[in-house]
Amino acid sequence: MPHQRNLARWLAVWATLNLAPPTGLCEQLLRAWDEPQRHYHTQQHLTECLTLFDTLCAHAEQPADIELAVWFHDAIYDVHGHDNEARSAHWAVQALATGGVDAARCQRVHDLIMVTCHTALPASPDQALLVDIDLAILGAPAARFAEYTRQIDAEYAWVPPEMYAVKRRSVLQGFLDREQIYTTPAVAQRLEQRARNNLAEAISSL
Repeated sequence: MPHQRNLARWLAVWATLNLAPPTGLCEQLLRAWDEPQRHYHTQQHLTECLTLFDTLCAHAEQPADIELAVWFHDAIYDVHGHDNEARSAHWAVQALATGGVDAARCQRVHDLIMVTCHTALPASPDQALLVDIDLAILGAPAARFAEYTRQIDAEYAWVPPEMYAVKRRSVLQGFLDREQIYTTPAVAQRLEQRARNNLAEAISSL
């Protein structure tokens, strides 16, 4: 059922552009999101991002750009890789151009995907909104956050435990040290405090 709902969404976002998606592209994407090395970066994450976006799309300047970026932002996910976002963005640009999407929109989607590296501040409200959607898991209810933690642990099970604990603590502390985790007011109001509580608890447990 989630597969069918996602397929319907995929067709709908292309319809807003008055375009038809390249044949088989949605199936390619969904197969990618279902690859066996994934535990968190799966269709569950894709669906959660799309569902949250539904509640926030009124805050978007270019809603279709954000939705397309959500679809592609973790389309390539190599647990040993350091260029997943860049490869995902490249795939997005190629695929969207093949489907007739204009160059300016392709570039915006590319830039949206790249901001999910979380290494630079968003340069636009739409980039900020996508980052907040991607990081919404940090402010999830306790049970879902605990599941997320287990899923990330599973994706990085190949890393020696002592090294993983150090690296993971550094990543989580980096988010906790931010003046604001979420920069879209509607998201911050909903998730900021719970994210800080989740992060502090997760750090203390490492």
